Amino acid sequence: MDNKTKKIIYSLFFVGIGNFLYALTVKLFLLPPSLVIGGTTGIALTISNFVAIPISGFVFIFNMAMLLVGLIILGKQFALTTVASSVLYPLFLELFNQLLGDYVISNDILLCTIFSGLGIGLSLGMVIRSGASTGGMDIPPLVLNKKLHIPVSVSLYVFDIIIILSQAFFRPVENILYGILLTLIYSMVLNKVMIIGSNKMQIKVISKKSEEIRLAIISQIDRGVTILDGTGGYTGNDTPVILSIVSNREIHKVEKLVHTIDPECFMIISSVNEVRGKGFSLAKKYNQ
Repeated sequence: MDNKTKKIIYSLFFVGIGNFLYALTVKLFLLPPSLVIGGTTGIALTISNFVAIPISGFVFIFNMAMLLVGLIILGKQFALTTVASSVLYPLFLELFNQLLGDYVISNDILLCTIFSGLGIGLSLGMVIRSGASTGGMDIPPLVLNKKLHIPVSVSLYVFDIIIILSQAFFRPVENILYGILLTLIYSMVLNKVMIIGSNKMQIKVISKKSEEIRLAIISQIDRGVTILDGTGGYTGNDTPVILSIVSNREIHKVEKLVHTIDPECFMIISSVNEVRGKGFSLAKKYNQ
């Protein structure tokens, strides 16, 4: 099996798991207390109050319509990454409706809001990290961005606010407030999921023993080092600055190593959200 096939299988697996979790979260935590939410599910909740149509049925029809729009305007490649979510989410939702019926875990609206946010944020993060789209209301902002150059994040938030407010006509005001809290929770969880495993630690060292420190990091930590040209602000002297990126587990080892060589060095340690390149997103290659 080649790498391309493995990547496709890997992507489809997490798209499936993500949509499975999304549908289960909606069934167990979002629907029982009549919480409000944006996106396609939010539109379905609004429409279901005026037309006798199952939520899963409306989501499927809407997703297919948006998929067609995406195919025409955004192209085949986009449609291929979206088709799985467009089909799987409504199918899983209908499956849980049939299997679980009126089963309710909790009637506590705050508890349901928290777990809805956690489940939706985690499931969306899994789908997006796999390189796919969740479809539905993700597509209109992308179309507007392509045609009118409106930032995706701006139009996405505007659509979500409109969808949430549209439910205010038949939901208690308290539910609308919980819906806003739900959106905040899943947005924060989604952001955290997106950087899991990719955040690293950046270390900068200014020292009179920069050469010893450089060699020590390379030989003992097995991490790359870059030497930056610096100038002392007070002395005006040329000062080399050692720059290296290490994992969270390695930072304490590096810190101890550097201070052992030069206890008086000036060290800056900061977190970086994503690192790509050899030794991180790409395999290391050693010169023989």
